[in-house]
Amino acid sequence: MQRKHGTSTEMRNDMNKDLTTGNPAKSLWLFCLPMFGSIVFQQLYNIADSLVAGKFIGENALAAVGNSYNITLIFIAFAFGCNIGCSVIVSQLFGAKDYKTMKTSVYTALIASAALCAVLMSVGLLSCDTLLRLMKTQAEIMADSSLYLTIYIWGLPFLFFYNIATGIFSALGDSKTPFIFLAFSSSANILIDILFVKSFSMGIAGIAWATFLCQGISCVLALFVVLKRLADIKVSGKVPVFSWNQLKKIAVVAIPSILQQSFISVGNMLIQGRINSFGVSVTAGYSAAVKLNNLVITSFTTIGNGISNFAAQNLGARKYERIREGFLAGLKLVWCLCVPFCIIYIAFGKYLLLLFLNESSSTALLTGRQFLWILSPFYFVVSAKLTADGILRGTSAMKQFMAATFTDLILRVILSFVLSDMLNAATGIWLSWPIGWSIATVLSVFFYRRGLKNTFRKDYQGSCGFSPALTQQK
Repeated sequence: MQRKHGTSTEMRNDMNKDLTTGNPAKSLWLFCLPMFGSIVFQQLYNIADSLVAGKFIGENALAAVGNSYNITLIFIAFAFGCNIGCSVIVSQLFGAKDYKTMKTSVYTALIASAALCAVLMSVGLLSCDTLLRLMKTQAEIMADSSLYLTIYIWGLPFLFFYNIATGIFSALGDSKTPFIFLAFSSSANILIDILFVKSFSMGIAGIAWATFLCQGISCVLALFVVLKRLADIKVSGKVPVFSWNQLKKIAVVAIPSILQQSFISVGNMLIQGRINSFGVSVTAGYSAAVKLNNLVITSFTTIGNGISNFAAQNLGARKYERIREGFLAGLKLVWCLCVPFCIIYIAFGKYLLLLFLNESSSTALLTGRQFLWILSPFYFVVSAKLTADGILRGTSAMKQFMAATFTDLILRVILSFVLSDMLNAATGIWLSWPIGWSIATVLSVFFYRRGLKNTFRKDYQGSCGFSPALTQQK
């Protein structure tokens, strides 16, 4: 039995984990490793779609899926922002053991996300063809791109509510349950993709409906378990189901994350338009290689989210030294992952690309290999940025987080056009990635170190927080 301000609470579920106690490095690694496993399975959704499209339908189908993916990233940006906003605030309340307000924050996030999802579905269904044309989508893949995207938009409620559920699991220190859901649904998605395309001859529609079905099942299961988990946390008095104050706090974290991811998506659409100008084979090669790249970057981002939860819980408990130790432990973790990814992509990239492409697609294969050769050595750089970003988000230092992220994006978009014109080749586009990553990493690490130094100085003076925004959370 635990007490908080005279309110009786009962924490009865062993899956909820307090990240403010125990060895920081061990706690973070045990928490983040299942999250890494989860994102591997999460990426299998898109990898499976591209794999089945390229192998069982053709190069144009692979290009269509890859082309549509850049627009789906806009919707993912909003869902991800809702995930982060809910997760950070719930983590801080969980660390402070204010369970009643924590429940209100969860219910508020679910209601607000439902309203936002409805708006996005309406806008998406009305504008998907316009967005495809703005990306200079080739005529031979326009119909398939539009069909895939339309079915994807109908599945947005599953995307949003699943992200909220996983954000709550992470906030409660449980990274294992989402891993179990994703392992099951992603494996099923691969089998159903093949079934719909090979046995039922459904083409691109089969790939889209398979993702819709599997994502829907995982969403329903995740919501059921998370709501039951919350019901097991007993508090005295009636819990409000909505709070404007909590919505404001969630929005302070969510909106910058949404803007960040949305601008990245818009930037990727601009870059995709430039890539499309080099022909379908280059588009197909990039579509295959970027799936492999996204597996790595999304893995680092997810571990960064785990670090955000770790930092937020310890911020709520006012254990600032553990935040610094968490950053160092997270950095070691992502660098351990960089080594095998870098080696595999440089040495065996061709064979991984052949999962999506055929030997006859020589231009597409060369494009994908060049992309991986240029980017993979810089995974050590961008992983440091995403680790520092995790601390910035978890401690609500969103201005600094956005400054570093937008620097990366703006540089990559501008340089992709400048360098590709200079070299008259798509290789110039690939070179923009490591330049943007390197400069943004310097900014993120600088902001992290300055924020940490200010925290310790204020703590010694009897105050707390990375920034004034943090003390408002208390």
